[in-house]
Amino acid sequence: MLKTDAYGSSSSRPTVNCQVFLALVPLCLFQYPRLSLPAMAAFSTSSGRPYHIIIFGASGFTGQFVVEEVARTASEGPKGSLKWAVAGRNRAKLEKVVEQAAGVLGKPELKSEVDVLVADVSDPDSLAAMCKQGVIVLSCVGPYRFFGEPVVKTCVENGAHCIDISGEPQFLESMQLNYHGQAAEKGVYIVGSCGFDSIPADMGVIYTRDQFKGTITAIESFLTANAGPEGGSIHDGTWQSAIYGLADGPKLRSLRKKFSHKPLPVVGAKIKRRGALFYSNEVQQYALPFMGSDPSVVKRTQRYLHEELNESPVQYGAYVGVGGISNIFKLVFAGLMFWFLVKFSFGRNLLIKFPEFFSFGYFSKDGPTRKQMEGSSFRFVFFGEGYTEDQDLSEGKPNGKIRTVVKGPEAGYVTTPIAMVQAAITMLNESDSLPKTGGVYTPGATFAKTTLIDRLNKHGIQFSVL
Repeated sequence: MLKTDAYGSSSSRPTVNCQVFLALVPLCLFQYPRLSLPAMAAFSTSSGRPYHIIIFGASGFTGQFVVEEVARTASEGPKGSLKWAVAGRNRAKLEKVVEQAAGVLGKPELKSEVDVLVADVSDPDSLAAMCKQGVIVLSCVGPYRFFGEPVVKTCVENGAHCIDISGEPQFLESMQLNYHGQAAEKGVYIVGSCGFDSIPADMGVIYTRDQFKGTITAIESFLTANAGPEGGSIHDGTWQSAIYGLADGPKLRSLRKKFSHKPLPVVGAKIKRRGALFYSNEVQQYALPFMGSDPSVVKRTQRYLHEELNESPVQYGAYVGVGGISNIFKLVFAGLMFWFLVKFSFGRNLLIKFPEFFSFGYFSKDGPTRKQMEGSSFRFVFFGEGYTEDQDLSEGKPNGKIRTVVKGPEAGYVTTPIAMVQAAITMLNESDSLPKTGGVYTPGATFAKTTLIDRLNKHGIQFSVL
C-alpha cells in the first residue's frame, strides 16, 4: 500500500530527462466496437446536477494547479460562466487549496463561491453522490492503477462524463476493455490521457494530418524539454506510476490479448523503427524511443478514425531527445538500476522511498517549485510524409513532406492543467462535435472534429507548421 496521500496525489506527467525510467510497455492497437446507440448524458447543469465541472483529487499536487486553471478560465464555460466544485476526502485540505488559488489569482471571491464536496474512492456512496452532481468529473487521483477505476465506474453508473490525465497504459486500456460498451449505452464519455500525456502528441498528429495537402501516411515526433535557470523536478506520483507499470508488464500483455483487432492497413512505405539509442539529426542530440503512453494512445486514435470514420490511418513513431554524451551515461546507469530493482518488492520499496537518489534528482516528493515551472518548457516536432493531392496512392512512394511543432510551458503542472481544463470546456461547449455515441476514448478520437487545438493555441500550447 502506498504511504502517500494517494487520493490527492499527483498523476503528473514526465518531462524528457526521465523517459528512460518510463519503459512501461510495448505498443498496441485496439478495436472499438461499432455502436450506434443514440443515448447521450447531459452536457448542461440542472437542479439535480448543479456543477459543470467537479475536480476530484483537488488537493493533490497536480490537482491544486487544475483548480487554479479552472478558476482562471471559468468565463469560457457555457454562456460565459462555469459552475464548479472541488472534491476529495479531506475537507480542510480542499478548503486550503481553494484559499491558495484565491490568493494566487487575486480572486478572494473563490473562497465563498467554490463548493467543497467530500468524496473518497474507498466509499462508493460518497463517490456516487459526487458524480450525480457534476456534468464532468476531472479525475486527478493517481496512481490511476490503484485509484482511477472506482471513479470511472461510478461516473458511468451515474451519468457523469470523466476526464483524466493518466499516462498509465494498463489503466487506460483496461478502462476501454471494461467500460466502453457500458459508457456507450449510458451516453457517457470517458476520455483518458488528457494532460501532457497525451494531448500534445495525439492532437499534434491530428494537426499534422489536417495541415498536409493530401494523404499523410507516416509521422515521427521528437520531444525535447528545457529547464530554466532554477532547474526542474517532477513529483514522485509519476515515479510511482512508472515503478508499478514496469513491474506489471506481464499483466498488460495479457490484457492486450483480450482485444480482437485486425492489423491496420499500411498506406505508403512502412515506417522504419529507429534504434534503442541514436543521434537524431532532427533535434541535434541523442534520442530514445518514447517509452510512455503516447505511442499507444496515438495508435488507438488512428484505429478509431479508420474503423469508425473510414479515414486513412497514420503510422506513428515517437522519440525523445536526451541531450549529449554525459546525459547518456547517467541515464543508462540509472535505467539499468531501475530495471533491476523494480523486479523485486524490496527494490520497489527502495525506489518509492528514495526517488531523488535513484533518479539523480529528477523526481522528488516535493515536486518542482513555481519558479522552476516558470522557467521550463517543452517542444514536440512532427515530421510527416505522404502523397500530395495530385499523386496516386497506388503508384510510387510518398512524394510529400511536412513539419509541424507543438510547444508550450512546463509539461507536468502548467501544460497538463491547461490541456485538461480546455478538454472539459470543449466538451461542454461542443458536444455536437464529439463521437456519435459515448464510450471510452482517446483525446484524438474525442476532439478531432472540435476546436480544441484553437483553444489550446489561445492558452499557450501552440500548434504551427514549420
